[in-house]
Amino acid sequence: MKKKTFREVIAEAMSEEMRRDKTVYLMGEEVAQYNGAYKASKGMLDEFGPMRVIDTPISELGFSGIGIGSAMNGCRPIIEFMTFNFSLVAMDQIINNAAKIRYMSGGQWSIPIVFRGPTGFAGQLGATHSQSFENWYSNCPGLKVVIPCNPYDAKGLLKSAIRDNNPVIFMESEQMYGDQMMIPEQEYIVPIGKADIKKKGKDVSLVSFGKIMKIALKIADKLDKENISVEVIDIRTIRPIDYKSILISVKKTNRLVILEESWPFSSISSEISYFIQKKAFDYLDAPINRITLLDTPAPYATNLIQNWYPNENKIINSIKETLYMN
Repeated sequence: MKKKTFREVIAEAMSEEMRRDKTVYLMGEEVAQYNGAYKASKGMLDEFGPMRVIDTPISELGFSGIGIGSAMNGCRPIIEFMTFNFSLVAMDQIINNAAKIRYMSGGQWSIPIVFRGPTGFAGQLGATHSQSFENWYSNCPGLKVVIPCNPYDAKGLLKSAIRDNNPVIFMESEQMYGDQMMIPEQEYIVPIGKADIKKKGKDVSLVSFGKIMKIALKIADKLDKENISVEVIDIRTIRPIDYKSILISVKKTNRLVILEESWPFSSISSEISYFIQKKAFDYLDAPINRITLLDTPAPYATNLIQNWYPNENKIINSIKETLYMN
């Protein structure tokens, strides 16, 4: 075991898969000469050369299309977006080609491609650089959507994503790249589509994913001191969602709170809420509660951000409300 940062394990996962499989390559803005916008490909150009670690022009639509075409012809591309906010200009390629070609070709072509990069809010970056897109991409059949919350999961899930024969949207965060964790020296993978119970509890189930999981776990520890036992579930994969793990937890705790850093309308919490009321209505002792961003574009002023983004008080109050303590 060795302590490594999130950015280090991203580079490690890609490098291990590139050594294992000559068809894997990395392409995107600043991934080569600059070692990645967030240094998540540091050292890879030196090892693999410019034919497999490829700097591109600022043209997400163009290099996404190149990646999809090469996937159709036997390669396994990793396409890095400097931020998923920039993936908007590539959505025609991702949605209409990557996600649908296998279906439209009757299975004649697979598209084993990974689109990865940071998503979501990361500080005072303004309304156009602070958006979460997991619900956008998970709405499209044919795509898998993965959002790890720590370095261990990130490495194992990225290796699984690269080996998958389907297009995978792999979402990270600028605010996680410096996070550290003990990582095994031997190879391992984390399966796509399997949630992880990060903390066991008996009073209420708290479901979340991505970097906001750190807040969820901090709150669960804080509430332990008030004799409130919170079971924290990290779904890790948005599509496919591990509904079974959530269902088992809710049948045990009889209460559900969902935490996400996205807008409330048509969100992942909307989907989970529908599923649980459909499959476990008789087990619920309280209405399902959820905490999301406020339904506005991201503000820039820090005082507005504090109200817009889910904070500790909002989450604690929501949990206590579900327990009829407020």
